[in-house]
Amino acid sequence: MEKLIDLNVKGAIAALKSGKVSSRELTEAFLARIAGDEAKVHAFITTTPDLALEMADAADTKRVKLKKESSVIPPLLGLPIAIKDVLCVDGVRATCGSKILEHFRPPFNATAVEKLLQAGIVVLGKTNTDEFAMGSSTENSAYGVTHNPWNLTRVPGGSSGGSAAAVAARFAPAALGTDTGGSVRQPASFCGVTGIKPTYGRVSRYGLIAYGSSLDTVGVLARTAEDVETIFRLTAGFDERDATTVDVPVPDIACRDDADIKGMRIGVPKEYFIEGIQPEVEQTVRAAVDTFRELGAKIVEVSLPHTEYALPVYYLIAPAEASANLARYDGVRFGLRASDENMMQMFTQSRGSGFGPEVKRRIMLGTYALSAGYYDAYYGQAQKVRKLIKADFEDVFTLVDAIAAPVAPTTAFKIGGHGDDPLSMYLEDVFTLPANLAGVPGLAFPAGFDIEGLPIGMQLMGRHFDEETLFKLANVFQQNTNWHMELPEL
Repeated sequence: MEKLIDLNVKGAIAALKSGKVSSRELTEAFLARIAGDEAKVHAFITTTPDLALEMADAADTKRVKLKKESSVIPPLLGLPIAIKDVLCVDGVRATCGSKILEHFRPPFNATAVEKLLQAGIVVLGKTNTDEFAMGSSTENSAYGVTHNPWNLTRVPGGSSGGSAAAVAARFAPAALGTDTGGSVRQPASFCGVTGIKPTYGRVSRYGLIAYGSSLDTVGVLARTAEDVETIFRLTAGFDERDATTVDVPVPDIACRDDADIKGMRIGVPKEYFIEGIQPEVEQTVRAAVDTFRELGAKIVEVSLPHTEYALPVYYLIAPAEASANLARYDGVRFGLRASDENMMQMFTQSRGSGFGPEVKRRIMLGTYALSAGYYDAYYGQAQKVRKLIKADFEDVFTLVDAIAAPVAPTTAFKIGGHGDDPLSMYLEDVFTLPANLAGVPGLAFPAGFDIEGLPIGMQLMGRHFDEETLFKLANVFQQNTNWHMELPEL
């Protein structure tokens, strides 16, 4: 049997089910891998080896008991995974990559986490993230930079860079992430793994420490579309604790060996192949589109005319929502408190020393956009254009079943490559932001490599609540191209 750390989700579940390996053995293998190589990658903020082994032993005991009783065994029983450090796990610190929450330990589980715990997962730890998920490189964490396992001088993408790096480095077969403006799809692309941004409202945001409430989604990163779908299906569904979740059925399994995409229509938007895109990225994505054509899909050129406005619209709406959401961190109720007898000084010193520069930048931008005299000119106008962006997608989906596009204009850039130029960093999200503004699902998966051996990803976007089509297309692509990502040399 292959090394335990080389097992993907499907392989690990099969090994556990057959009895060839115990959850403890599997968990120990991943913990050993983390212990040996985490210092090079820094995918985690907090590892939980004692908790993981305790959960693994409990899973093994439960499996034996359920087998004796001929009872149904939870689907992920004993499977180790990692969780992004913006999602609450009962009793495990949740820092959001920020000093202001360095010692915060939530007394409850996020709904997505709770559902996976009920399905039997083992928690390996909490992964690194840009502070409060604000970033595209995982360089903005108060706990250090995460390195891309394919090239340790490169970023893993962000803000779910820790989760993507953990999967790519074989620290975990899968990980939870979050996507507000591309934060699952872009790191999936940079690290050569597969990641889903679900439809807004498909997965509960309860227990996700908020950045932008109308944009945040909880996603999954793993090796293949089939792996991602297996976990996604268990996180999805209505939650009475989150009024933005929608009570729609979770679709049937799409990643089947006999799936056929003949006659399916895939749109290719001309606005996503812009001047300045890395030539290898365009060539790889267009080659992948040709592969879909060869597999029987119909390729249609489409237009999303308001795409060019997505960047400024997002960077008005998201910071505005962040300004409101992060107002709760005032040093009074929880989190860092600066010691000062004057209340206003305590507020300002707590926030001043607790938040990093990128979070401060976005709070200031959002507060300005919401202020009297500027609300209508900035935030109000941005919301109007957001409706136009959403309408573009609705119009295109009357013509096609899915949209294919690059995930990012480049492959993983060097750590520090964007320096102190936040605008150049924001441009890394130019292809992912529209899906969040429109609320549609997006699935990123590897399609090739550039000349330096760095992964190149493409994304598929679909109709609201039609993740099934995206999984089907990606799975057929991965099966027919025999996609197999070799283990990076660390």
